[in-house]
Amino acid sequence: MEIKTVYAVYFSATGRTRKVVTTLANAIAQTLELPLETVDFTLPAAREETYAFTDKDLVIFGTPTYAGKVPNKLLPFVQTGFAGNGALAVPVVTFGNRSFDNSLAELCASLENAGFHTIAAGAFACQHAFSDTLAAGRPDREDMTVLAQLGAAVVTKLGKMTEIPAPVQVDGDADAPYYRPLGLDGEPKNFLKAKPQTDRRKCTGCGVCAALCPMGSISREDPAEVTGVCIKCHACVRNCPTGAKYFDDEAFLSHKAMLERDYTRRADAKIFL
Repeated sequence: MEIKTVYAVYFSATGRTRKVVTTLANAIAQTLELPLETVDFTLPAAREETYAFTDKDLVIFGTPTYAGKVPNKLLPFVQTGFAGNGALAVPVVTFGNRSFDNSLAELCASLENAGFHTIAAGAFACQHAFSDTLAAGRPDREDMTVLAQLGAAVVTKLGKMTEIPAPVQVDGDADAPYYRPLGLDGEPKNFLKAKPQTDRRKCTGCGVCAALCPMGSISREDPAEVTGVCIKCHACVRNCPTGAKYFDDEAFLSHKAMLERDYTRRADAKIFL
Protein backbone atom coordinates (compact mmCIF):
# COMPACT_ATOMS: atom_id res chain seq x y z
CA MET A 1 0.00 0.00 0.00
CA GLU A 2 1.25 3.47 -0.86
CA ILE A 3 1.21 5.77 2.14
CA LYS A 4 2.27 9.40 1.74
CA THR A 5 1.54 10.91 5.17
CA VAL A 6 1.34 9.66 8.74
CA TYR A 7 -1.04 11.46 11.11
CA ALA A 8 -1.09 11.56 14.90
CA VAL A 9 -4.67 12.34 15.94
CA TYR A 10 -5.64 12.48 19.60
CA PHE A 11 -7.60 13.83 22.54
CA SER A 12 -5.29 14.16 25.55
CA ALA A 13 -6.30 16.25 28.55
CA THR A 14 -3.27 15.41 30.69
CA GLY A 15 -0.74 14.62 27.95
CA ARG A 16 -0.34 10.88 28.34
CA THR A 17 -2.47 9.86 25.36
CA ARG A 18 -0.57 12.45 23.34
CA LYS A 19 2.72 10.84 24.37
CA VAL A 20 1.60 7.36 23.33
CA VAL A 21 0.10 8.43 20.01
CA THR A 22 2.88 10.78 18.93
CA THR A 23 5.61 8.35 19.93
CA LEU A 24 4.01 5.61 17.82
CA ALA A 25 3.24 7.87 14.88
CA ASN A 26 6.71 9.43 14.87
CA ALA A 27 8.42 6.03 14.93
CA ILE A 28 6.36 4.79 11.98
CA ALA A 29 6.87 8.02 10.03
CA GLN A 30 10.63 7.92 10.56
CA THR A 31 10.89 4.28 9.54
CA LEU A 32 8.86 4.88 6.38
CA GLU A 33 10.60 8.24 5.78
CA LEU A 34 7.25 10.00 5.53
CA PRO A 35 6.02 13.37 6.84
CA LEU A 36 4.15 13.44 10.15
CA GLU A 37 1.13 15.67 10.71
CA THR A 38 -0.71 16.21 14.00
CA VAL A 39 -4.39 16.79 14.80
CA ASP A 40 -4.92 17.56 18.49
CA PHE A 41 -8.66 17.83 19.16
CA THR A 42 -8.38 18.23 22.92
CA LEU A 43 -9.58 21.84 23.08
CA PRO A 44 -13.02 23.06 21.98
CA ALA A 45 -11.71 25.23 19.14
CA ALA A 46 -10.22 22.19 17.41
CA ARG A 47 -13.62 20.50 17.48
CA GLU A 48 -15.22 23.36 15.58
CA GLU A 49 -13.52 22.00 12.46
CA THR A 50 -13.87 18.73 10.57
CA TYR A 51 -10.95 16.66 9.30
CA ALA A 52 -10.73 14.65 6.09
CA PHE A 53 -8.11 12.11 5.11
CA THR A 54 -7.35 10.11 1.97
CA ASP A 55 -6.47 6.54 1.08
CA LYS A 56 -2.81 7.59 1.04
CA ASP A 57 -2.84 8.41 4.76
CA LEU A 58 -2.04 6.35 7.84
CA VAL A 59 -3.78 7.71 10.94
CA ILE A 60 -2.73 6.84 14.49
CA PHE A 61 -5.89 7.80 16.39
CA GLY A 62 -5.94 7.92 20.18
CA THR A 63 -8.34 8.64 23.04
CA PRO A 64 -8.32 7.92 26.77
CA THR A 65 -10.74 5.49 28.39
CA TYR A 66 -13.46 7.02 30.56
CA ALA A 67 -15.74 4.57 32.39
CA GLY A 68 -14.65 1.79 30.08
CA LYS A 69 -15.52 3.58 26.83
CA VAL A 70 -14.51 6.49 24.62
CA PRO A 71 -15.34 9.65 26.63
CA ASN A 72 -19.06 10.14 26.03
CA LYS A 73 -18.85 13.89 25.51
CA LEU A 74 -16.28 13.33 22.74
CA LEU A 75 -17.78 10.31 21.03
CA PRO A 76 -20.14 12.30 18.76
CA PHE A 77 -17.19 14.30 17.43
CA VAL A 78 -15.08 11.17 16.94
CA GLN A 79 -17.97 9.72 14.94
CA THR A 80 -18.77 12.79 12.82
CA GLY A 81 -15.73 15.08 12.87
CA PHE A 82 -13.43 12.81 10.86
CA ALA A 83 -13.85 11.48 7.32
CA GLY A 84 -11.56 8.54 6.64
CA ASN A 85 -12.13 8.30 2.88
CA GLY A 86 -10.27 5.00 2.86
CA ALA A 87 -7.37 6.01 5.11
CA LEU A 88 -5.67 3.27 7.10
CA ALA A 89 -5.95 3.66 10.87
CA VAL A 90 -4.36 2.36 14.05
CA PRO A 91 -6.76 3.03 16.94
CA VAL A 92 -5.08 3.42 20.33
CA VAL A 93 -6.62 3.89 23.77
CA THR A 94 -5.04 4.66 27.10
CA PHE A 95 -6.45 3.63 30.48
CA GLY A 96 -5.69 4.30 34.12
CA ASN A 97 -4.54 0.82 35.17
CA ARG A 98 -8.01 -0.64 35.87
CA SER A 99 -9.06 -1.81 32.38
CA PHE A 100 -9.69 -0.46 28.92
CA ASP A 101 -12.92 -2.51 28.93
CA ASN A 102 -14.78 -1.65 25.71
CA SER A 103 -13.13 1.64 24.73
CA LEU A 104 -10.90 0.16 22.04
CA ALA A 105 -13.75 -1.80 20.47
CA GLU A 106 -15.86 1.37 20.43
CA LEU A 107 -13.07 3.43 18.89
CA CYS A 108 -12.40 0.81 16.23
CA ALA A 109 -16.08 0.62 15.30
CA SER A 110 -16.39 4.41 15.19
CA LEU A 111 -13.43 4.76 12.85
CA GLU A 112 -14.60 1.97 10.57
CA ASN A 113 -18.01 3.64 10.35
CA ALA A 114 -16.30 6.94 9.51
CA GLY A 115 -14.55 5.47 6.48
CA PHE A 116 -11.23 4.34 7.96
CA HIS A 117 -9.74 0.87 7.59
CA THR A 118 -8.33 -0.31 10.92
CA ILE A 119 -5.21 -2.46 10.47
CA ALA A 120 -3.82 -2.73 14.04
CA ALA A 121 -4.66 -1.39 17.49
CA GLY A 122 -3.35 -1.03 21.01
CA ALA A 123 -4.30 -0.29 24.61
CA PHE A 124 -1.75 1.22 26.98
CA ALA A 125 -1.92 1.82 30.72
CA CYS A 126 -0.99 5.32 31.81
CA GLN A 127 -0.94 7.11 35.14
CA HIS A 128 -4.53 7.61 36.18
CA ALA A 129 -5.69 11.20 35.88
CA PHE A 130 -7.34 10.98 39.31
CA SER A 131 -4.31 9.67 41.20
CA ASP A 132 -0.67 10.40 41.98
CA THR A 133 0.00 6.73 42.73
CA LEU A 134 -2.09 4.63 40.34
CA ALA A 135 0.20 3.53 37.47
CA ALA A 136 2.55 6.36 38.42
CA GLY A 137 5.14 7.14 35.76
CA ARG A 138 3.42 5.24 33.01
CA PRO A 139 3.82 4.95 30.11
CA ASP A 140 7.28 3.76 31.17
CA ARG A 141 10.17 2.01 29.45
CA GLU A 142 8.37 -1.32 29.31
CA ASP A 143 5.33 0.34 27.74
CA MET A 144 7.56 2.05 25.20
CA THR A 145 8.99 -1.34 24.25
CA VAL A 146 5.50 -2.67 23.53
CA LEU A 147 4.70 0.52 21.64
CA ALA A 148 7.79 0.00 19.50
CA GLN A 149 6.67 -3.56 18.80
CA LEU A 150 3.32 -2.25 17.60
CA GLY A 151 5.03 0.29 15.34
CA ALA A 152 7.33 -2.33 13.84
CA ALA A 153 4.39 -4.66 13.23
CA VAL A 154 2.44 -1.90 11.48
CA VAL A 155 5.38 -1.15 9.21
CA THR A 156 5.76 -4.85 8.38
CA LYS A 157 2.05 -5.20 7.70
CA LEU A 158 2.07 -2.20 5.38
CA GLY A 159 4.99 -3.66 3.45
CA LYS A 160 3.10 -6.89 2.81
CA MET A 161 -0.32 -5.40 2.20
CA THR A 162 -1.69 -5.77 -1.32
CA GLU A 163 -5.35 -5.15 -0.49
CA ILE A 164 -7.40 -3.72 2.35
CA PRO A 165 -7.52 -6.29 5.17
CA ALA A 166 -10.51 -7.13 7.34
CA PRO A 167 -10.95 -4.77 10.30
CA VAL A 168 -8.64 -5.51 13.20
CA GLN A 169 -10.25 -7.64 15.89
CA VAL A 170 -9.89 -6.35 19.46
CA ASP A 171 -11.14 -7.19 22.92
CA GLY A 172 -14.42 -5.74 24.09
CA ASP A 173 -17.91 -4.91 22.84
CA ALA A 174 -18.50 -1.57 21.15
CA ASP A 175 -22.14 -1.58 22.27
CA ALA A 176 -21.55 -2.50 25.91
CA PRO A 177 -22.71 -0.08 28.62
CA TYR A 178 -20.40 2.20 30.55
CA TYR A 179 -18.55 0.90 33.58
CA ARG A 180 -20.29 1.86 36.82
CA PRO A 181 -17.78 3.41 39.23
CA LEU A 182 -17.67 1.77 42.65
CA GLY A 183 -16.68 3.17 46.02
CA LEU A 184 -14.71 1.75 48.93
CA ASP A 185 -17.87 0.02 50.14
CA GLY A 186 -18.32 -1.78 46.82
CA GLU A 187 -21.47 0.18 45.98
CA PRO A 188 -21.94 2.22 42.78
CA LYS A 189 -21.01 5.88 43.09
CA ASN A 190 -22.47 8.67 40.98
CA PHE A 191 -20.31 11.76 40.69
CA LEU A 192 -21.40 13.03 37.29
CA LYS A 193 -22.13 16.47 38.75
CA ALA A 194 -18.81 16.74 40.60
CA LYS A 195 -16.77 19.75 39.61
CA PRO A 196 -13.29 20.97 40.56
CA GLN A 197 -13.02 23.30 43.52
CA THR A 198 -10.59 26.20 43.83
CA ASP A 199 -8.49 27.18 46.80
CA ARG A 200 -8.72 30.94 46.45
CA ARG A 201 -5.74 31.38 48.75
CA LYS A 202 -3.59 29.66 46.16
CA CYS A 203 -5.31 30.80 42.95
CA THR A 204 -3.54 33.67 41.18
CA GLY A 205 -6.15 34.02 38.43
CA CYS A 206 -3.58 33.09 35.78
CA GLY A 207 -6.24 31.40 33.63
CA VAL A 208 -4.25 28.26 32.79
CA CYS A 209 -7.13 26.05 33.91
CA ALA A 210 -9.64 27.92 31.76
CA ALA A 211 -7.34 27.80 28.74
CA LEU A 212 -6.77 24.04 29.07
CA CYS A 213 -10.28 22.85 29.96
CA PRO A 214 -11.32 20.52 27.11
CA MET A 215 -14.96 21.42 27.61
CA GLY A 216 -14.39 25.19 27.84
CA SER A 217 -16.25 25.05 31.15
CA ILE A 218 -14.04 27.17 33.40
CA SER A 219 -14.65 30.90 33.52
CA ARG A 220 -11.72 32.98 32.28
CA GLU A 221 -12.93 35.92 34.37
CA ASP A 222 -13.18 33.87 37.57
CA PRO A 223 -11.42 30.50 37.34
CA ALA A 224 -13.26 29.32 40.46
CA GLU A 225 -16.48 29.22 38.44
CA VAL A 226 -17.21 26.08 36.43
CA THR A 227 -19.96 27.19 34.11
CA GLY A 228 -20.37 24.05 32.01
CA VAL A 229 -20.00 20.29 32.06
CA CYS A 230 -17.00 18.69 33.77
CA ILE A 231 -15.72 15.35 32.44
CA LYS A 232 -13.31 14.83 35.36
CA CYS A 233 -10.33 14.82 33.00
CA HIS A 234 -8.20 16.64 35.61
CA ALA A 235 -6.54 18.93 33.08
CA CYS A 236 -7.11 21.82 35.48
CA VAL A 237 -5.83 19.94 38.53
CA ARG A 238 -2.73 18.58 36.80
CA ASN A 239 -1.76 21.86 35.14
CA CYS A 240 -2.50 24.44 37.84
CA PRO A 241 0.89 26.01 38.62
CA THR A 242 -0.04 26.70 42.25
CA GLY A 243 -2.01 23.54 43.08
CA ALA A 244 -5.22 25.47 43.59
CA LYS A 245 -7.59 23.02 41.88
CA TYR A 246 -8.95 19.91 43.59
CA PHE A 247 -12.02 17.67 43.90
CA ASP A 248 -13.88 17.23 47.17
CA ASP A 249 -16.98 15.30 46.08
CA GLU A 250 -17.41 12.39 48.52
CA ALA A 251 -18.58 9.88 45.91
CA PHE A 252 -15.68 10.79 43.64
CA LEU A 253 -13.14 10.50 46.44
CA SER A 254 -14.54 7.13 47.48
CA HIS A 255 -14.15 5.84 43.91
CA LYS A 256 -10.62 7.19 43.69
CA ALA A 257 -9.73 5.49 46.98
CA MET A 258 -11.19 2.21 45.74
CA LEU A 259 -9.07 2.35 42.58
CA GLU A 260 -5.94 3.04 44.61
CA ARG A 261 -6.77 0.14 46.92
CA ASP A 262 -7.87 -2.49 44.41
CA TYR A 263 -5.86 -1.81 41.25
CA THR A 264 -2.26 -1.62 42.37
CA ARG A 265 -1.17 -4.54 40.14
CA ARG A 266 0.51 -3.64 36.90
CA ALA A 267 -1.96 -3.68 34.02
CA ASP A 268 -0.25 -4.80 30.84
CA ALA A 269 -0.32 -3.01 27.52
CA LYS A 270 -2.00 -5.02 24.79
CA ILE A 271 -1.65 -4.86 21.02
CA PHE A 272 -3.82 -6.31 18.28
CA LEU A 273 -2.67 -7.11 14.74
